[in-house]
Amino acid sequence: MNIDSGAFITAATAEEAVDLLAGLHQRAATALHQALKRYLKDRVEPDAGQRSLFRYPQLRLTYHCHGEVPSTVRAYARVQVPGTYSVTVTQPAAFRGYLLDQLRPLMRDFTVQVEVGVSQQNIPYPYVVEQGDELAGSGVTAAELARVFPSTDLSAATDRIADGLYEWDKAEAFPLALFDAARVDFSLRRLVHYTGSDWRHVQPWVLLTNYHRYVDQFIRYGLDQLREDTRFVRLVLPGNVVLERGMEEGAMQAMIDSVLWHRYQMPAYHLVAEDGHGVTLVNIGVGPSNAKNITDHLAVLRPHCWLMIGHCGGLRQSQTIGDYVLAHAYMRRDGILDRVLPPHIPLPALAEVQQALQEAAALVTGERGDALKRRLRTGTVLTYDDRNWELRWAQERPLINLSRAVAVDMESGTIAAQGYRLRVPYGTLLCVSDKPLHSEIKLPGAANAFYERAVTQHLRIGLAALDLLRSQLDSLHSRKLRSFDEPPFR
Repeated sequence: MNIDSGAFITAATAEEAVDLLAGLHQRAATALHQALKRYLKDRVEPDAGQRSLFRYPQLRLTYHCHGEVPSTVRAYARVQVPGTYSVTVTQPAAFRGYLLDQLRPLMRDFTVQVEVGVSQQNIPYPYVVEQGDELAGSGVTAAELARVFPSTDLSAATDRIADGLYEWDKAEAFPLALFDAARVDFSLRRLVHYTGSDWRHVQPWVLLTNYHRYVDQFIRYGLDQLREDTRFVRLVLPGNVVLERGMEEGAMQAMIDSVLWHRYQMPAYHLVAEDGHGVTLVNIGVGPSNAKNITDHLAVLRPHCWLMIGHCGGLRQSQTIGDYVLAHAYMRRDGILDRVLPPHIPLPALAEVQQALQEAAALVTGERGDALKRRLRTGTVLTYDDRNWELRWAQERPLINLSRAVAVDMESGTIAAQGYRLRVPYGTLLCVSDKPLHSEIKLPGAANAFYERAVTQHLRIGLAALDLLRSQLDSLHSRKLRSFDEPPFR
């Protein structure tokens, strides 16, 4: 593919644009990888011509507004003002479905010119090294490689657009998407590190939990689906252990037993569907820092939804251990996002998600009306960064009382805030595992009995909610999550 740096080719269709992007990215990654291998073997530095190939492809869209602006209720794949929009792109072959979903309606509904070319943004060499084995035993230091090859520049990987810090009125070209290639590549590598599996396995419907017991139930559910539902084709476990549909059950169990999930900080489990609408479960552990960390990186994959399903402390006397809490609002006392999303900014409840969670609870429990209301409480969830917040109860009580909070945890408010901030639909369904203000605390025997009863049903509700949401994609990606100045891509 002979496209020089700075030159652009007009694409007549979305498919042609993505094909061009994929070809340019493959050319750049191959050239950089081969140059790196030559240097490690013979210390031959790339020349200027080779260096000019080590660049991300760029997608450029120019909107010509002729007459009346097209009317659409879509929250994405729309342009608001005439001008040129652009973004650098990484891994376009893997992101093909997402790119086509954005470009097709844009090219159909608006008068736009779509072009593809080579950007001025270098691909850092660590992003073309898959396993790192190439560097082992070479005797070359990271400092030496950074002198010879493009290296990671953290000043180039930012969330300025998502955080409203991009100066639209001073830009020569508007941003086409929330994240450019450097920011995406940064997160793709972090996902592999934290979750223990290839980022390509992550599915667009995400469940986040803070207890490993949910993992055991998810694996059982995944095995059932591989046997019973032809839509699902494989279950991927940490360490890229792949259980394929049709495998002998004894072999599957041996592979499950071999998984060293404890090697990874936030292990992920992926139930892969043939239609691309599978489910990923991530055990994020405890605390708002973990919650922010993993959602920062999952967001670049542009998932359709993430739901928090975990345990919480019930704050009301009327609640019972095992009851559910459907968060309608969040009181954020975690502090983790205060600089970029102050806690006084309201986080809207997304109607589609709330309705799906409530309907899923009714379907799985078999209860409706007053019977369901006795089990499922809606209200404000309070999220702390201090697990021992009870030791400050005297100081915290007035604020909790004013907020009318019904439950307390350490992740939900952070995950909802990240969904709002990064334009990913979000929701929370928690299960009351103790009532710290009413002398009902977690004692080992009672806790184990509760977990055995509650976890399976809770997980099934989360999975059923995602099933309901799959049929509502256009309305799910709500305008509630969009700002005044918003890139065309969701």
